[in-house]
Amino acid sequence: MKKLWSGRFEGESQAWVDAFGASIAVDQQLAEEDLIGSLAHVQMLAKTNILSAEEANEIIQGLEKLLEDNKKGCLVFTAENEDIHLNLEKLLHGIIGPVAGKLHTARSRNDQVATDMHLYLKKEVIEINQRIRLFMEILISKAEENVETILPGYTHLQHAQPISFAHHLLAYYNMFKRDFERNQDSLKRIDLSPLGAAALAGTTFPIDREYTKTLLGFKESYTNSIDAVSDRDFILEFLSNSSLLMMHLSRFCEEIILWTSHEYQFVTLTDAFSTGSSIMPQKKNPDMAELIRGKTGRVYGNLLGLLTTMKGLPLAYNKDLQEDKEGMFDTVKTVKDCLTVFSGMLETMKVNEATMYSATTKDYSNATELADYLASKGIPFRKAHEIVGKLVLEGIKKGIYLQDISLSDYQAVSELIEEDVYTVLDSKTAVERRNSLGGTGFEQVKKELASANKTLVDMKKV
Repeated sequence: MKKLWSGRFEGESQAWVDAFGASIAVDQQLAEEDLIGSLAHVQMLAKTNILSAEEANEIIQGLEKLLEDNKKGCLVFTAENEDIHLNLEKLLHGIIGPVAGKLHTARSRNDQVATDMHLYLKKEVIEINQRIRLFMEILISKAEENVETILPGYTHLQHAQPISFAHHLLAYYNMFKRDFERNQDSLKRIDLSPLGAAALAGTTFPIDREYTKTLLGFKESYTNSIDAVSDRDFILEFLSNSSLLMMHLSRFCEEIILWTSHEYQFVTLTDAFSTGSSIMPQKKNPDMAELIRGKTGRVYGNLLGLLTTMKGLPLAYNKDLQEDKEGMFDTVKTVKDCLTVFSGMLETMKVNEATMYSATTKDYSNATELADYLASKGIPFRKAHEIVGKLVLEGIKKGIYLQDISLSDYQAVSELIEEDVYTVLDSKTAVERRNSLGGTGFEQVKKELASANKTLVDMKKV
């Protein structure tokens, strides 16, 4: 089959070399974007009289037929035609004949593919942010149900202080809010039109880049033609943002995996998001959470892969850039799938409030409350810390907890300790009293939830 660029060549390439160089197996996902970009380009060629109205109309009709066939899934692409651009041009030629060759006037595959990826990623980032917002809605709803659900807060994976479960969930809300904002901000770098940059130097034809920018719905155009065809920062930024998002999902999954274990039993996942064992009949495994945790690594790999591809490339376009799409497509699918699965898993997750609360009554996570109590009585905090530390050590030796120590034993340590110490040591009281800004106190959590709900309303407007 004759190549569209074969004029300069005398020899024939071999099929296996063609297969190695072809990208159609990957970039056929850009068929719709490529056709939309071509429609804008040909309309501009007609507007600037580079093509006649008759020629442009004939090309437009052919492109619209291809768009229709693409939606039906009946276009056939071949490796002989290398990539999505040449495949579609060949198919257009089959519909309208030689006039199809005029479509490529004043453009190159270099600005064409860049345009396709900007169109694609703009659409997908908006879709991903919609899924992040829906996930956050479920997260907030679960938090609203659990403002007064008490569980141990951890540092170093050791019981630290009792906290509101809603407060714990809202920590993740803040992570995903930042993920949403990063994606939203990245649209400034995605929403740029490279079309008209041609191969790298622009064109001698009197094109109208502002017109194609408007037709394609871009906010701005690249102002440097070399940068327009060689820039992949917008993809790298997407992969970086996605890596952060997946890291947050993975951390949350790790906690759910721990919480569903026999040792914790803080939450129960529904059967729809669990699997069993082929040999152990009793097993109910949190496999969906584990898969999301595992898929985080592939998103990291996609980021590192493209960073490595880009690090030594001279300007402007190089064939290495053919490797920019597969990781992008994979990350889009992975992130969307993970957000959808996690949303369902979180929405149907049962919270075992009594088990959570019980875990705070059989530990020393109320030790800080006792130290603060002594400090409020005038004892320097460092001294109070030492006193409580010794009480904890004694309790461990005797097999009792701070709330089990008698008032007489407390008063033997300090006459400042009174009957109200037992109220202070209660887990719920400990949480309720922590109403400093950003604290786990119920009133603070309710304020945070109100703010979060307002933010969700604002997110729907962007």
